[in-house]
Amino acid sequence: MSSTSSTVERAFEAALYATAPGGARAGGARIVDAALDTGASLLAADPAADPELARRGEEFVAAAWRRGWQPADVVRLVRRDLDDVHVRLVSELIRAQARQRQEGSHGPRWAAQLDELAADATATPPRTDRFSYATAVLELYRLLLRLPAIEPLDPPRGTAGRSSRQASHDTRMLTRIRALLAKAEATGFPEEAEALSAKAQELMARHSIDEALLAARTHAKDAPGACRIGIESPYETAKAVLLDAVAGANRCRAVWNEAYGFSTLVGFEPDLEAVELLYTSLLVQATAAMTKAEAAQRAGGRKRTKTFRQSFLAAYAHRIGDRLTAAADGQLPDSDGELLPVLAARDVAVTDETERMFPRTVATRLRGVTDAAGWEQGAAAADRAQVRARPPLR
Repeated sequence: MSSTSSTVERAFEAALYATAPGGARAGGARIVDAALDTGASLLAADPAADPELARRGEEFVAAAWRRGWQPADVVRLVRRDLDDVHVRLVSELIRAQARQRQEGSHGPRWAAQLDELAADATATPPRTDRFSYATAVLELYRLLLRLPAIEPLDPPRGTAGRSSRQASHDTRMLTRIRALLAKAEATGFPEEAEALSAKAQELMARHSIDEALLAARTHAKDAPGACRIGIESPYETAKAVLLDAVAGANRCRAVWNEAYGFSTLVGFEPDLEAVELLYTSLLVQATAAMTKAEAAQRAGGRKRTKTFRQSFLAAYAHRIGDRLTAAADGQLPDSDGELLPVLAARDVAVTDETERMFPRTVATRLRGVTDAAGWEQGAAAADRAQVRARPPLR
């Protein structure tokens, strides 16, 4: 064994393998801190060990992929549990590990996550001493080492037979939808936001129906896929309920992983795109409406902002689910002998795939919904949110 490998192994043995998570017993945090100091001191004293240390980090990242994690999942968890320096370190490891891979079997969503990491890599990292750097590396590796196995997400299926013309049409459609929703969120004129959001909803509904009919008519081997959407704190439960409402109205299913801060969305690819776009837009609308309503409450002398916000978002999610379902039903023709069986078959396929991926799920209860004013104003904000297709203003 070389001296550099020996240094890394001894550092790992001290800081990673021979310690339990902090707080496991009295004085556990102090034991872990001392173990990290020991490992960091070994690495700081041997600069020649840096390449081996980086290689081992890439191995930890590859092991995370085998356990079902994706780049965005890992970065999101590191950002939640550690600091900015750890986010930069794990982003560098992910990009380095991706350059070593020869196959491109992970699909477009994976590639998009890597592109996002590359776009965030322009900032110059702060200069630090070797001991602090080694400590941060070991803290990151300790988190990566303890990542559990989660449900793997297969690459999208049923897209191999699509022509370049169809793929180009999909890209243009999603670009238009994103642009419309971005303008709707940014404008200060309610009438303009209404017209923009209505047009976006029209495009999403038509795109989903067109894709379902195309797959049926060409006998394409289309099948449901899955993606993960981060549920950021605070008020994660209410936000997860909002995503579930949007998913249900668009023939998808959402399963929330509370411990790791994401929901897994199961559905056909066009519907997954629509749900992600619409959920993001509605969350922006809900946050803006909640901030405005909370300011009015404070001006009136009220200070229970936490319960107000929780109740506001819970009511918003509950009410928006009813509106989305009604809007989705309104997009279907009164009678269509070809379309309705196709959509029913897709609903069954999504349910079967969800049960295959998650054979054991439990219901989640919303807690802290005790503020009547927050509930009333949240429901009113949901009524004002733009979800239905309406003719654009002349």
